[in-house]
Amino acid sequence: MRATLMYGAGDVRVENVPDASLERSTDAVVRVLVSCICGSDLWPYGSMKPNPAGSRMGHEFIGVVEDIGRDVASVKRGDVVIAPFVWSDGTCDFCRAGLQTSCRHGGNWGNPDAGQGEAARIPQADGTLVKVPVPEDSDLLPALLTLSDVMCTGHHSAVTAKVGQGSTVTVIGDGAVGLSAVIAAKRLGAEQIILMGRHQARTDLGRDFGATEVVSERGEAGAARVKELTGGDGTHAVLECVGTLPAIETAFAAVRDGGFVSRVGVPQYAEVPMPSVFMRNVSLTGGVAPARAYIEELLQEVLDGRIQPGRVFDRTVNLDDIAEGYRAMAERKALKVLVRP
Repeated sequence: MRATLMYGAGDVRVENVPDASLERSTDAVVRVLVSCICGSDLWPYGSMKPNPAGSRMGHEFIGVVEDIGRDVASVKRGDVVIAPFVWSDGTCDFCRAGLQTSCRHGGNWGNPDAGQGEAARIPQADGTLVKVPVPEDSDLLPALLTLSDVMCTGHHSAVTAKVGQGSTVTVIGDGAVGLSAVIAAKRLGAEQIILMGRHQARTDLGRDFGATEVVSERGEAGAARVKELTGGDGTHAVLECVGTLPAIETAFAAVRDGGFVSRVGVPQYAEVPMPSVFMRNVSLTGGVAPARAYIEELLQEVLDGRIQPGRVFDRTVNLDDIAEGYRAMAERKALKVLVRP
């Protein structure tokens, strides 16, 4: 079968690899229908040191169950399923607490199993996969695919920042996670949603999703503009969806006293540059999203069309052209790229 490997910065190839197959009785094999390129994939794409063995890529995918181990009970052959961006058993104490990202028997997609390919082995299939009631050719596949990561990550940022009815919210970043955070803040009842971004096509989409204002300034100027829009206070919640040092610094500058900074962008810095916020009672929260804990909550709204996170996909490529998809996202020519095997 064919799959995507990254050999170093800017070096993405599609190669033949061993077919996905069952290894344990709790495994499933899924034929991939759609996958995508994540913003977090761009960090190694820009900086990965050469690796002669290559690294399998892809942690967001939807597929059809082709085979199951004898102990798999929750899915059967032919089911269309979502694979969240980590796999988990669904039974350990962390999973029962809704923290599947810390599953005692879980793990991350990578060598030798990953989603940017024709098929994948799914460890802990019962705890990982979510069956969805759609056919293989459903027009909803892109929207459902966002539940494997970006929509749930945006939702996590809003939930951990305690966004609710009447909240004021700043979203830093107009990428797919930031736009998903706008959707999440809107559905949770935020009254004011300020989107910080500089790409008009993206911020226009953010307005469609529920952003009430757009701030194009960055850094101190951006934080000052947020305060101007909020009577000088800043917002109750700041959802940091980028992961860079300037983004987290802006978040602390834009948050209201007593508010929450939720960071869900993969951090590209070693230490949090937390200023003196002790007297302001500002809380730092966020972290990696336990997508598996959120999928059922968001699924019906996607199926009903009440939220349309699939609109973040603005380009589709075939698997053989995935290197061009990486290039387009890295050069900001595409917001998020859908991949069809």
